[in-house]
Amino acid sequence: MFSTGELTKLKIVAYKDEKFVREIDGDSKFTTNINPEKYVFNYVTQQNDDQAQGTHANSTKFVKSLPQVLDLDFVFDSTGVIKTSKISDIGSVKKSGQGIVEKIEEFKNVVFDYSGEQHQPNFLKISWGTLLFKGKLTEMNIEFKLFNADGTPIRAVAKIKVTGFVEDELRVLTANDQSPDLTHLRTVKDGDTLPLMSHRIYGDSKYYLEVAKANNIQDFRSLSTGQQLFFPPLEKTS
Repeated sequence: MFSTGELTKLKIVAYKDEKFVREIDGDSKFTTNINPEKYVFNYVTQQNDDQAQGTHANSTKFVKSLPQVLDLDFVFDSTGVIKTSKISDIGSVKKSGQGIVEKIEEFKNVVFDYSGEQHQPNFLKISWGTLLFKGKLTEMNIEFKLFNADGTPIRAVAKIKVTGFVEDELRVLTANDQSPDLTHLRTVKDGDTLPLMSHRIYGDSKYYLEVAKANNIQDFRSLSTGQQLFFPPLEKTS
């Protein structure tokens, strides 16, 4: 994919619904002015290691794969040491020493605050470069690291964990993962085309039109790196 060299900021958008269609009321977006130095994906499987009575050894058995977890750190800074390209970005400040408490509250409103309408935390979509992650916040801690003489915080780091979420009708079945008779969710990589991805799943590229229809894609030639596509079970025809 061609890069213009323009700095892209990490963005979080909060939604009310599991379809990621209805954004929350008010400020639904957070755009960091300081991009993370890294992000970490955690993959965990659950094993059953129950041991029968009277035995001296056991072998674990796979139970299931737990949801993927994304770890991210966000830096809030009003010392003036770190320059921002856009003073309007959430997390930016108008002048050195202004403080960061208000900016952290804006961040929390998007990623943390409980929504009374759906009686649960917001659904979050995180995007940056090739990163596209949908999930819910499961953990957050904020470490205040630097203060003015009057005790006003001027630098802090927020650490969050977001547990991956996949809509029910797009959920990937873990057994027999390559079977064309099962539901698949795939992320578009650089160089992927819809016919090529259809061939990987179904063994034949001719099913790309059905996949385009299932994903409401108007132009199958315009896929975006990081885009997630739903490959439904299809009845093969000769």
